[in-house]
Amino acid sequence: MKTAKMVSGLLLVLALVLSAASMPGCDGGDKGEDAYEQVRQVARTEIWEQINSGKASGGGVAVLDGGDVVYSEGFGMADREKSVPVNTDTIFNMGSISKAFVSTAVMLLVDEGKVELDAPVVRYLPEFRMEDPRYKDITVRMLLNHTSGMPGTPYANNNGYEYYAETNEQTLEYLARSHLKAAPGETAPYCNDGFTLAEMLVSSVSGKDYMGFLTAEVLEPLSLDRTGIGIAERDDPDYAALYQPYSGKKLPAEIVSCIGAGGLSSTPEDLVRFGDSFCGGTKVLSDSSTAEMTREQPSAFARAAMEESGVNPEMHYGLGFDLVEVDCYREKGIKVIGKGGDTDQYHSMLLSVPDHRVSVAVMEAGQGSSAQAVAFEVLDSVLVAKGLMQEETQVSVPPQPQIMPPEFQAFAGSYCGNKNSVRLSFDFSSNIAEIVVIKGGTASAPQPMTYRDGSLYMEDGTELRLISAGGRQCIVTPEWGKAYMTFQQRLPEPAEPLALGYDIDGKQWLRRNVKPFEETEETSNHLAVSSLYPELPGFVDFNGIKLIKSPDSAGMAVDAVNDLTELALFAEGGETWARVSDMIYSPADGANTLEEGTIAVTIGGEGYSEWLVAASDLVLAFVEPDKGRVIVFSPDGSSIYDSVIDAGEVYVPQGGLVELTGYSGDVFELTASPADD
Repeated sequence: MKTAKMVSGLLLVLALVLSAASMPGCDGGDKGEDAYEQVRQVARTEIWEQINSGKASGGGVAVLDGGDVVYSEGFGMADREKSVPVNTDTIFNMGSISKAFVSTAVMLLVDEGKVELDAPVVRYLPEFRMEDPRYKDITVRMLLNHTSGMPGTPYANNNGYEYYAETNEQTLEYLARSHLKAAPGETAPYCNDGFTLAEMLVSSVSGKDYMGFLTAEVLEPLSLDRTGIGIAERDDPDYAALYQPYSGKKLPAEIVSCIGAGGLSSTPEDLVRFGDSFCGGTKVLSDSSTAEMTREQPSAFARAAMEESGVNPEMHYGLGFDLVEVDCYREKGIKVIGKGGDTDQYHSMLLSVPDHRVSVAVMEAGQGSSAQAVAFEVLDSVLVAKGLMQEETQVSVPPQPQIMPPEFQAFAGSYCGNKNSVRLSFDFSSNIAEIVVIKGGTASAPQPMTYRDGSLYMEDGTELRLISAGGRQCIVTPEWGKAYMTFQQRLPEPAEPLALGYDIDGKQWLRRNVKPFEETEETSNHLAVSSLYPELPGFVDFNGIKLIKSPDSAGMAVDAVNDLTELALFAEGGETWARVSDMIYSPADGANTLEEGTIAVTIGGEGYSEWLVAASDLVLAFVEPDKGRVIVFSPDGSSIYDSVIDAGEVYVPQGGLVELTGYSGDVFELTASPADD
């Protein structure tokens, strides 16, 4: 789900190389064994490379052609301890492919005349409100094509090891405090919020719980017997287990509680059957609704960019689909639709070719896996096998620098992404551009770039395009077959920069609203550092760059970047605390001291995590309550112990932090001894 968990970032490009070899004895209509031999070889090569390199622990692939599953295979281990291999029935969390399912559910209600796509959301969800009055203009369509203008993603406690029943209520509360980043319809940064509201809308209009409606109206009619809620909530032992790549430790089963945005699980075979419902196979939607979901629906910004520069800086969104066109296939006369999905630990991709009734699905377990890249490679091999695309060989040639155009000088400045910012500068005398990445108060060394054929290229080959359209300047990078996605937008320059009323430059913060079932990989946001930059007056960096709006608040600085957050400072117990989106932080210097001896720590009425800082090098033993959790961080902020996967005593260095998470009234008994005993 993480936009999230969208494959984006300054140093990340998804290279799609059309490299499948031709298949002897294969013609366009042959479905014999030989026709798919090269497809199998491509799938096996790509997935085993990821498993052998430690990026994935297991994976699966399925190919459907003309209504038949012509290839399906599992790879790696579903359970290492029990030596259970992945098979064709092994389920994986699908992440954001869930968005295509909730969109289908909404369109079923459209077909029944119960929902109008262009009606305001508040007609169906009167409890939905925001601090920004423009929320009343958000339509149902905007929820499904990412143009709502909402912030993006509530992260607190939604990725974890138990279903968080308060997710929808928490989402409504967080949105009620939030502003829009852009007017509805103006931009289309990837937005999980819309699909959580869509899930609520389905339940509200149908009068049924979401999973009940989805099962009866979509899963059962399409015979998707292996598709359901996330694996942690399913009584099904045949799932691909998770393992930390750096320790090999087994992690608990994962669930994403925002079901409509990313909380379903499935198999590759079920996913290709679902994809086939948009390609002429068994379907649940009317032809008009199918066409609507698979029609490109650009934002006003994307339309302006295409008119001014010929480039769409956003994804080619349909309704619930990331891609309803992929440029490199469209150039060959082939329409491809697709939806990717990423959770903290699972990665999936569904690609379909409606005109030829072909679908490919890849699902993998493993934090570093890239199901998207594998799926495109497999699809290429299928299209070559069917005679729909010629084999193409790309020779890697280092880009030869050209003279940068002087108009690039207008792009010099600072840009904002969802988690970092960059500075772009140009030296025309040496014909070099430089980019500096800034995150959490730290700036990288300048990285040189050269110019060629309209783009800038970093030393690792990453291509950057500079786009000016609709009053915005953006840096975009090619992904997913040259479907473009904005990842940095130029920051405004406030005429009268404001300052916060509380000095937070270089201050460390501790997250307090952590539930004990939150996923281990989310511990990275339990500690935060806030920073100010002299070159960016009027801005603060606290889990991303924000524009200071008042002495106690900072808001979203740009309007075309995904997963932006707002900052609010407030008084709590004689301290200044901070709320960033749906995460609550207290100052680290307010943590109690952990010294030698035995103490009892009780979780208070608000259920907030308790924090202790080690006064010296200590060995900590503890008795935790049922469902309680102990997490230890080194002084540099890295997690070194987590009772979800670790057991026994733990060494806590001087300055190390101990986080205790549980429920109101829970008591932790801690005994700290000198480390040199």
